[in-house]
Amino acid sequence: MKKIIVIAAVILLVLSMAACTSGGSNTADTSSTPPPATDDSQATATPPDTAAPASDILIGSCVYKFDDTFMTGVRNAMQAKADTLGVQLETMDSQNKQPTQNEQVDTFITKGVNALCINPVDLTASGPIVDKAKAAGVPIVLYNREPDASVLQSYDQAWYVGAKAEESGVQSGTILVDNWKQHPEWDKNGDGMIQYVLLQGEIGHQDATLRSQYSQKTLQDAGLITGFDFDNWNQLNSCLLATDTATWDKVKATDLMKTWIASIGLDKIEAVIANNDDMALGAIEALKAEGYNSGDASKYIPVVGVDATAPALDAMKDGSLLGTVLNDAVNQGNATVAIAYAAASGQSIDKSTVGYDISDGKYVWVPYVMVTADNYTDFMN
Repeated sequence: MKKIIVIAAVILLVLSMAACTSGGSNTADTSSTPPPATDDSQATATPPDTAAPASDILIGSCVYKFDDTFMTGVRNAMQAKADTLGVQLETMDSQNKQPTQNEQVDTFITKGVNALCINPVDLTASGPIVDKAKAAGVPIVLYNREPDASVLQSYDQAWYVGAKAEESGVQSGTILVDNWKQHPEWDKNGDGMIQYVLLQGEIGHQDATLRSQYSQKTLQDAGLITGFDFDNWNQLNSCLLATDTATWDKVKATDLMKTWIASIGLDKIEAVIANNDDMALGAIEALKAEGYNSGDASKYIPVVGVDATAPALDAMKDGSLLGTVLNDAVNQGNATVAIAYAAASGQSIDKSTVGYDISDGKYVWVPYVMVTADNYTDFMN
């Protein structure tokens, strides 16, 4: 009888354990059980954070050409900003060829970049490039070469980072005006006017046009040139002795300046205005070959540029360059990458996310700074 009772107890214990095991399995494994119904309004009220980690974001960038001194500064600043944010930045040299840049943009889109940063070779190509980005749903930041406003308005994920070129024109003209008044000996023919040559950047580039217009307007407003027509700013007159494009290039500017020295004469050229520092330095090379701007005050022709590149600041230190205007490469590069990163990670584009004021919801304007003999050391590394 005792044996029967013991057997019965064992059977009951086994059945009890089986029941416990079955209950635990149902609690742990819910993979085959439908989730409970949710209220859609509550689900959308607190959406999950879908922003990709910074390290997963890839930004594709094109620079019109790598061997442009100023754009090298912008490119370096962009990479430094990307490193700080922890994002991936891939930059391509468009070699000053728009077809090459078009192919690079296509490659980036096919590769699946999260944002594009484009420094157009040809401004007229900005529209088609933005169209490509829009079709792919990729945010795009154009930088340093300002597109028509309609291009940016055509896509809600398109922005521009740059500087207002007219400011640099006014400032480069102001440097020449201020110094001219202090150096009457620069007026070789004693007519109270400046006879000058003008080295232009790329034809059709807004920086070249506006810097040329506003530098000359500033001289005319100061009463130092006459015959200047704002709308026909490259028209030769008794003050503007020669002008041509050297397409931002130092070597081309040297060749142009040599030609002008031979055809016009150093006794008639009283100043050189250049749309950027590379061209200003090219003009100085030609002047130095004639014994000018090398330390002899009697053999000096004032030259002004724009960008405040390191070589230009060195030229100011040795006295061969009169002045320049800081085109802030660091802040242009920083702002470009900051916008691309914010857009790629789904953030709003405003000062709180990118660190810069956004004008009209589309633009970051980085101000120019006049660089003279009094402050150039502040900009040297």
